[in-house]
Amino acid sequence: MNWNWNSRRVSAWAYAAPADLRKGFNGLSALVMNELGRDPLSGDLYLFVSRNRIRLCVYAKRLEKGKFACLWSGG
Repeated sequence: MNWNWNSRRVSAWAYAAPADLRKGFNGLSALVMNELGRDPLSGDLYLFVSRNRIRLCVYAKRLEKGKFACLWSGG
């Protein structure tokens, strides 16, 4: 399988306060825009941690258009 990775530099940003991870994409995107002053669609990575610090949102990606490539057979 061939992977074509974009060679651009990606920044990682941490939200310093506890975040309610139940907010989902829209709520966490609002935190990125309003609290970090960043564009959630920039391609950068954003790190959130729950109040009790036992849950960490590691990675999630939602496409606004199209679909991800099927990496398994039959898709």
